[in-house]
Amino acid sequence: MLRSLLIRATAPVLCAGLLWAAAPARALSPAPTRPVSSETWAQRATSTYRALQHHLYEGPEGHGLYLEHTPRQPADPDHSYLWSFREAAQAAVDMQDLPSTGASYRRDAAYRLGTAELYHTSGPRPGYASSLPAPLGPGGDVYYDDNAVVALTQLDQYEATGDARSLKRAEQAVPVVSRAWDGDGSRTCPGGMDWYDAPGNDIRATNVTALSAQLAARLYEHTRNRAYLEAAQQWYGWVYSCMRKAPGLYVNDRGDDGSVNGTLWTYNSGSMIGAATALYRGTGDAGYLKRAVADARGSLAYWTAGSRLHDQPAVFNAFYFKDLLDLDSVRPDPAYLKAMSAYADSTYRTNRDAAGGLFRFQASGGGDYDPTAPAATLDQSAMVQIFATLADATHQRRRPS
Repeated sequence: MLRSLLIRATAPVLCAGLLWAAAPARALSPAPTRPVSSETWAQRATSTYRALQHHLYEGPEGHGLYLEHTPRQPADPDHSYLWSFREAAQAAVDMQDLPSTGASYRRDAAYRLGTAELYHTSGPRPGYASSLPAPLGPGGDVYYDDNAVVALTQLDQYEATGDARSLKRAEQAVPVVSRAWDGDGSRTCPGGMDWYDAPGNDIRATNVTALSAQLAARLYEHTRNRAYLEAAQQWYGWVYSCMRKAPGLYVNDRGDDGSVNGTLWTYNSGSMIGAATALYRGTGDAGYLKRAVADARGSLAYWTAGSRLHDQPAVFNAFYFKDLLDLDSVRPDPAYLKAMSAYADSTYRTNRDAAGGLFRFQASGGGDYDPTAPAATLDQSAMVQIFATLADATHQRRRPS
């Protein structure tokens, strides 16, 4: 994910410098005095989705794929990377939850999930490649975080529709991400998951391990397959023991040489909250709920300070907020929806081109509006997800009990 940001650096600030140097410090705009209605969030989701489809979707003649940016940049592939496509697919899946019009997006969501298979490679080490395999692209390494999040989208689709094919596809990701587990007991803090499937990988990453734990825990909820539970507990436990800096804050990765990349991202906070929440639902173990709540409160206190949320990539915030609302469904706390609403409303007002409905950020994918920046499928899809999720969440809050 976000290859330019997650590549390890040698300076003490690591790759965080790419984010905070690119985006001028700026506090979030104050939360609106009047809450934004579910109908308004739905309208924003719809207009943002339409802009995504109009400006970045290549249509059936383009194999149902997306551009990486508009306008296309010199280094862009012919079609988007897997991660960008996954976020567009997730956007369509989330649009199905719109209170009044969600059913009209079912065809789009099903089509995106089918198109995702164009990224899949077979052979002795199968998985979804970071770039389209031939004949549509040059192919690429299998990144384990990509495979985990594709499976999470498939699982969301199963939960939304009951389509057994989506559940089966999500289950097929478990042996893929399981290959990432590092069994070398001589390493500092043994265990953890490799970032990608290639001999040159030399890091064990929080994102892969936590997202895979979340996937396995959610699969256990649906299948009661104890192998998924055991995997989820092992993977979650490693991140909690080896990568936790403070409640809700997890360092990015550990090098095989013993070094630690201390960069913090909202989606690493979120994936651990989401994994613990799913483990609680699946097992009834209140210890997981206690950990999820502590991580949610600690991370929210950190990320809502100053311009930190604003400066994070929008796509990472989409992960984070949805995981907070997942926890909210079992242990309600109005702070989660309040923080998500404030971020979403501020970003809508400050980072959106009114004329075309496209969102523009710094090169990091977050930060202040940059009128010269190309619009990205990744960023546009993230904002669709955030608005659609808010439309559903605020609609549910006003339902009579």
